[in-house]
Amino acid sequence: MKKQLGELLLEEGQISREELQEVLKIQKKSSLKIGQILLKKGFVDETQILKMLARQYGFKYKEQLTFKADEVFRLIPINLIHKSRMVPVGRSGRVVTVAIQDPADLHPMDDIRSYLKDYRVMFILAPEAEIMRIVHAHFDQTAAAARDALDGMEEEYADFAELASDDTLDLANEAPIIRMVNGILSQAVQERASDIHIEPFEKHLDVRYRIDGILHKRMSPPKMVQAGLVSRIKILSNLNIAENRLPQDGRIKTKLSGKDVDIRVSTLPSIYGERVVMRLLNKSDVKISLDTLGFTQELRDTIDTLLSEPNGIVLVTGPTGSGKSTTLYAFLTSLNDGVRNILTAEDPVEYEVDGISQTQVHDKIGLSFAAALRTMLRQDPDIIMVGEIRDAETARIAIQASLTGHLVFSTLHTNDAASAVTRLVDMGIEPYLITSTVRAVIAQRLVRVICLNCKKPYKPTARELSEMGLQPEELKNGTLFKGEGCEKCVGTGYTGRLGIYELLLLDHELQQAVLKGVDSENLKKIAVKKGMATLADYGKIKVAAGFTTVEEVLRVT
Repeated sequence: MKKQLGELLLEEGQISREELQEVLKIQKKSSLKIGQILLKKGFVDETQILKMLARQYGFKYKEQLTFKADEVFRLIPINLIHKSRMVPVGRSGRVVTVAIQDPADLHPMDDIRSYLKDYRVMFILAPEAEIMRIVHAHFDQTAAAARDALDGMEEEYADFAELASDDTLDLANEAPIIRMVNGILSQAVQERASDIHIEPFEKHLDVRYRIDGILHKRMSPPKMVQAGLVSRIKILSNLNIAENRLPQDGRIKTKLSGKDVDIRVSTLPSIYGERVVMRLLNKSDVKISLDTLGFTQELRDTIDTLLSEPNGIVLVTGPTGSGKSTTLYAFLTSLNDGVRNILTAEDPVEYEVDGISQTQVHDKIGLSFAAALRTMLRQDPDIIMVGEIRDAETARIAIQASLTGHLVFSTLHTNDAASAVTRLVDMGIEPYLITSTVRAVIAQRLVRVICLNCKKPYKPTARELSEMGLQPEELKNGTLFKGEGCEKCVGTGYTGRLGIYELLLLDHELQQAVLKGVDSENLKKIAVKKGMATLADYGKIKVAAGFTTVEEVLRVT
């Protein structure tokens, strides 16, 4: 009988018995595969998992792929390659080699065999990044056309310049502009960008991508294409191309590199033209669950207890882009059991979740958070999520919902957990209402994760240890880790992000302090004395475990 992945990793000493039991416990309550949970928990890296899967299924494993084009590859539909993330990489006689990342995904493998029925197919395992590198380079027609447009842009627009002062709509529909927009969007998806910034200046135009929370300049198209570029994006997002004096918001739903992508578009007039920011939500890769947020087991147990409460308010705080919405969706997903009525009011609706009724707030037509929340109370809800508490009216209705037996989730823009309480007081909410309803406040930040491909150990300096509050004996082999920079991480040394958290539970002692009007700084001191781990403390754990760096934790805390 074939041994399971967890058993093989245990035999090889890659994980401990305790780690395996923890993962198996999570798997019983989750739809995630054991390999996905192991990765999210950081117990092993992708290479270790793929090597064990190769051994388990009897496949070869290749860390790096080489590609040799062949006419035979045209027999496989490109959409199948994109959807399955299985890609042909070479042929020798009657044998075609196909790289895959999941040997348990049998249906696409059977499909590929059927398209290559006159050949023998040899499957090999490879990292997802390597597979997608080959797909984007050789099987992505949109990206290839876009790269050609961007590479030859200077020469092409020398002849195209005369159109720049003509009709903007005609300019937006010119083939070079269309290819350029496709190129900007495709490249952003390939590089895992969360946002695209198109920024006009006096003599040039910049395109920057936000990758893992940091902006990176990627290209500078000629200034002459600015009007056409912005107009093309407006056309795609159903905005008024004739209006360039007022801000506008729109949305694009499209498929890029085989992935369904939802793009939120925002335009803002500036002295040198309209500035455009596009936020990308890759729906194909969205798998939100409490198991993927990087909680320690102790924090996860506390959150499970909070989610089992019949009523009360749980607040998540942090700056814009700190992952608050993702955390709230993870809470709702875990509670979405089909027997509870879950309603949300959001601005905007970022993730569409089956089984949850979601409402888009529209302030311009009077559908504010407060108005939506007031109506929700007449919809027989069990659980309510309010995207953000922005004013006293929304806060009071949320408190009323909690007092009448509902579990309410929402967010606030504060720097730490204790400040959320004083923020509510500043809004005019009476302290006794806060202590009666707010069960907990979670503050969070996102830190970049060290790239596994170029991760290297190093001896930290005394200053680094001091800044992080670490002792040499707390480190495994006395070392920390950093990424040197490689192709997979676009030279940054980081791929992906994880959360660091601070959980403030309003127990009896803290409730009494709130009633006495204690300020946020002293509330935090009381909570720390009672054992609350601060954002910096949580970051210290992740640094010592080798997930992130001292610089990252200091940057966000």
